[in-house]
Parts: sequence; C-alpha cells; structure tokens
Amino acid sequence: MNPLNTVKGAITTGVIIAVVIIAVLNTGAFNELGLARWLHILSGITWIGLLYYFNLVQIPGLAVANADKGGPGGAGINKYIAPRALFWFRWGAVATWLTGAWYLARFGKFASAFTLGGFGEDRYGLVIGIGAWLGTIMLFNVWVLIWPNQKKILGIVPATEEEKNAARRVAFLASRLNTALSMPMLFFMIASGGVFRRAFFG
Repeated sequence: MNPLNTVKGAITTGVIIAVVIIAVLNTGAFNELGLARWLHILSGITWIGLLYYFNLVQIPGLAVANADKGGPGGAGINKYIAPRALFWFRWGAVATWLTGAWYLARFGKFASAFTLGGFGEDRYGLVIGIGAWLGTIMLFNVWVLIWPNQKKILGIVPATEEEKNAARRVAFLASRLNTALSMPMLFFMIASGGVFRRAFFG
C-alpha cells in the first residue's frame, strides 16, 4: 500500500526520511535542542498556516458564498472543513507554544525570554521574549476567544442567532488580531538568530 494515500502515511514518511538523513549526516550525539526547534517550527507552520488559510481563504470565501443567494452557501465548509481545520489550528497552537517553551527551557533562556531579557539585560532573551509573548497572546486568543465562539457558530454548543452573530464578530476580530500579531511574532522569532539579531538590534 502506498503510504502517500493517507495524511498519516505522508507524515510518517516525512519523519522517516528526515530521521534517515539526519542519521546519515550526524556524527555527534543526540541533539535535544535541535529536535525541540524542529518540532517547534513544524507545529508553528501548522498553526500559522491555518491562521492564514482562515483569514486569506475561508473567511472571504464564506462571505462570498453567503452573499450568493442562488449558490450552495457555506454549509459544507462549516460542517466538514471548519471543524477539522479548527482542530489542527488550536492543537497546533498548543504544540507550538509547548515546543517553544521546551526549547527555551533546555537552552536556559525560558526565564530570560519571559522577563524580556531580564528587563533588557540579555539581548537574546529580549528579542526572543518579544516573539514568545506575542505567541502567548495569540495562544490565549485561540483558546479563550476564537475556539469558544467558533463552537457557537458551528453549532457544537447551543446558541441563539443573536449569540452566534456576536460570536462571529469576536472570533473574527480575534483571528484578525492574531494575523496582525503573527507578523511581528515571526520577525522576532527569526531575529533572535545571531547574525540577524546583531544586524537589527546590535
């Protein structure tokens, strides 16, 4: 059976290919920091990729579908696509935060990051800390504002039409805020790297 016929098979194949290449090229010991960073980036791609999908594709597409009075509407997306996308979206957010925290803790920079570099003393901690705080705010928005309101919109929990309309607005604004915050968050995550950090922040 071809493993590429399923998502699980494709993911498993990708992990196996990565592990084989790493094993062939690696001459040293197991690198926990490298593993944490790899998983953090994979989780982040899942989370932010879906955030951009929602804001660039699904929300505008649903608006057009709902405005098309003779068309099929957005019921299919709301029933089959949105719940699955939101599952990966919210757990991608958790995985991104946890793997980032794991990386910072093993690197000895968790406290420095969340005190913004010991209140400015550690440049790496300051730069990565800004990214970490923005990511934490975004995680909060996912679980406290977006997901509870999406459950009302999708009919997972009972809600009146008035409550659904209010939920749409809150979820929409929280999602748009996360889109805006993702840009400086990604900048500061990347800027924490040595050459990039020195170029921008001395």
